[in-house]
Amino acid sequence: MLEKALQRENLPTRSFTNPQDVLKALNEDPDAEGPQILVSDIRMPGGSGLDLLEKVKEKLPGLPVIIMTAFSDLDSAVSAFQGGAFEYLPKPFDLPKAVELINRAVEESRREEVVEERMVAAPEMLGQAPAMQDVFRAIGRLSQSQVTVLITGESGSGKELVARALHKHSPRANGPFVAINTAAIPKDLLESELFGHERGAFTGAQAMRRGRFEQADGGTLFLDEIGDMPFDLQTRLLRVLSDGHFYRVGGHSAVRAQVRVIAATHQNLEQRVKEGGFREDLFHRLNVIRLRLPALRERREDVPMLTRFFLQQSAKQLGVDPKRITEPALALLGEFDFPGNVRQLENLCHWLTVMAPSQVVEVKDLPPEVLAGRSAKLQAAPMVEADAVATVALAAPATSTAPPLMDAVAETGAEPAAEAAPTAAGSAGWEHDLYAEAAAMLADGRTDVWDSLTHRFEGQMIEAALAHTKGRRIEAAQKLGIGRNTITRKIQELGLDEA
Repeated sequence: MLEKALQRENLPTRSFTNPQDVLKALNEDPDAEGPQILVSDIRMPGGSGLDLLEKVKEKLPGLPVIIMTAFSDLDSAVSAFQGGAFEYLPKPFDLPKAVELINRAVEESRREEVVEERMVAAPEMLGQAPAMQDVFRAIGRLSQSQVTVLITGESGSGKELVARALHKHSPRANGPFVAINTAAIPKDLLESELFGHERGAFTGAQAMRRGRFEQADGGTLFLDEIGDMPFDLQTRLLRVLSDGHFYRVGGHSAVRAQVRVIAATHQNLEQRVKEGGFREDLFHRLNVIRLRLPALRERREDVPMLTRFFLQQSAKQLGVDPKRITEPALALLGEFDFPGNVRQLENLCHWLTVMAPSQVVEVKDLPPEVLAGRSAKLQAAPMVEADAVATVALAAPATSTAPPLMDAVAETGAEPAAEAAPTAAGSAGWEHDLYAEAAAMLADGRTDVWDSLTHRFEGQMIEAALAHTKGRRIEAAQKLGIGRNTITRKIQELGLDEA
């Protein structure tokens, strides 16, 4: 039945009765184009679907695998997802639903192949937004220079990544890259960290220790959060930048190190100079070339690429298959402001790799702060001057056969106006009304909010499409962008054919 249903969807299939035949077919012609998706039962003659999943993932790690089983227990589901299954389909299942899932898996597979090709083609790219392109051009222009650079930008925006890129593409690339966060080290220890100390210089100094400047000799020293450096240490740093000489703590012999300094800060150093918290002469010594990194909210077009990259990285770190993410989920991430910038997005992707219930991340799988941000934007959306038309249209039962606007006119006694429909359907109007309706139902203690509103929403769309096509279901399905089996099932579920 499933094979015939897929053929009707123009999806060519090959069926096998046991795992051995599947593996044999995959090994027949290594150069041939492999399958786009594998659908497997768990219990089969001659082997387990979970064992097959493991072997297939070794050979084709990017192949989406849907696991079917009549044994809908937690252990099977967990094992399937741990093995990298795309989705878990308990039997008995609705045939149109299974076909819809397989179609979605095929689309995700095709899209991910394109994305992976792009990522392989540009492995060092941090972003494609115009603001980031300016940064890349600056790195290129500085590639043969050893000049001091000051990188500014919000916390988490990737300042250390840029510093590493400047080092990698400089004449000092073969030397060490040493990074130190001056804000993360206590004031009493920072001097020793930077310049080292002699044995016996203070309690606990049982041996001579080289500081970060010596460790970075012949390479690059990255001083992160330079704006938080204590004032007295700023004087010592200025002296080192001026002549390249310094003394270890407790030492009497000058030490010389050939070091290129790259500094970074999230603070406004000009303001810190005015307030007396930062030396003006040190500021001018550091501020030879300044690179400003944009916040992630200033380059939202980079969010999809960075999200996929971090999902890949998280999967490698955890030793699991990388999660895929749907376009609606990416779109919602693109709307989020990310106060923690790229670092927050990276942590979010790590969270999704661990916590998302399936191999495909959907909107509902995103963390609470992202979903809460969407709700806040909906709630803060400007109110549209909507009369009773919008409210009554939303509240109309899904089985109503009259167009929503006519329902509203009949119940309110209002005269139909040319402007009424656009007002009710305005982007702020209907979304705000939907939010308000959901909030009211939740306040009443209802526990069927999702099903109730979803059924009404789907019913209105299907009725509108059927009215447009004069009742022709196949054409209505095409207009809505869904399958004919899906619209037939929805009409039955919603009771629209009883009206």
